[in-house]
Amino acid sequence: MATPAIGSSALTRRGLLVASASTLFVAACGRGDEDDNQSGPSSKGPQDLAIGASLELTGAGAALGVLQERALRITLDTLNEEGVPVGNLRRKLRLVVQDNGSNPKTAAEQATDMVNREGVHALVGGTLAETSLSMIAVAQEAQVPFISLAAADEIVVPLPQRTFVYKLTPDATDVARQLARLISSQRLKKVALLAAPGLHGNSGVRVMPGALDTVDVNLNKTVRLPATGADFSSAAERIVSSKPDGVTVWATAPSSGAAARALRNAGFEGPIFFDAGAVAEETLSAENAKAVEGSFVVHPMALSGSSLTNTTSAGLARRDFVFRYIQEHGSFSGFAPYASDAVHLITAAARLANSVDRGRLRVYLARQVTEGIAGSYAFAPIRHGGMEPDSLGVFTVSRGEWTRIS
Repeated sequence: MATPAIGSSALTRRGLLVASASTLFVAACGRGDEDDNQSGPSSKGPQDLAIGASLELTGAGAALGVLQERALRITLDTLNEEGVPVGNLRRKLRLVVQDNGSNPKTAAEQATDMVNREGVHALVGGTLAETSLSMIAVAQEAQVPFISLAAADEIVVPLPQRTFVYKLTPDATDVARQLARLISSQRLKKVALLAAPGLHGNSGVRVMPGALDTVDVNLNKTVRLPATGADFSSAAERIVSSKPDGVTVWATAPSSGAAARALRNAGFEGPIFFDAGAVAEETLSAENAKAVEGSFVVHPMALSGSSLTNTTSAGLARRDFVFRYIQEHGSFSGFAPYASDAVHLITAAARLANSVDRGRLRVYLARQVTEGIAGSYAFAPIRHGGMEPDSLGVFTVSRGEWTRIS
């Protein structure tokens, strides 16, 4: 099989983003830790750097939300071993984690509570696009930096209305291009798209046709899945009736595995291609194992864990995180590092700003170009979706595990 190559343009773009961020750095310099009294009311501890996280620990998004809660706990313990240097203080990290039950209204209420009552300096959360979207209005009104863990391009656009909002997951366009090259390398001529309802599925429906056009592959059928928890058999049967050579499933776990199972039950025997949202332990569960074996996914290369030969600072941090995660939870999930990266980005912004003032944290988030655990990020005033396309790799399910092939 000819494996697709990852584009090399990202390095040039990263350089341009560094340059565009430099003017913002100059404007932000000059004020230090004495501005911390502007960071929010009733902070629980003046020496803390407080981060509020609204996560899907139950409900439809739990397959991904639980992974983020685990990552947050590991990162909290790691950083608090020595504290976070901010100006002339060494602060402890304080996390406020709440379960939004996969309910957008609850997520917004929790974000408001964490900002006003808990006095957090930044917000993290929303592995579902809908819960993240509900938190945006809170972050913008209160002017609190918010890092979303969800995968939908609408989270950071339009930018003038998302000035305090950042997204860590890959852009849908970058994932679609990788999927299209992968599909073309398999010499498939026509494929179908089975997309989730809501914002995440909308992204796939929008970007896949154009990506497939560039590699001369025909998208002969697009079907939307019903709401999570409903029977997927009807949608799968509609896909199979179009007789595609392959099927792309654009959905997050647990819908990804259930969709693959429905396709196999409907008689589809061809290759299945997932977007990055499929990566969770649930997708590889015993119930889904037979259906997903041999399928493909485009995902940040952190899914493969950490190489023992990578001795860069980022490589060592990734190795330490993976080791701690496996030690506590038995196996490593490639989606987990997003929450850890969010915390590290916020703490790095605090170090650079010499302050935990919310406005200054936003300024320094907007100029970060860094290698995280999940992948590379390049934020700039003109770009708040930071995952770089050269962070993406191609994986296949082999003997119940994600195995990197490119």
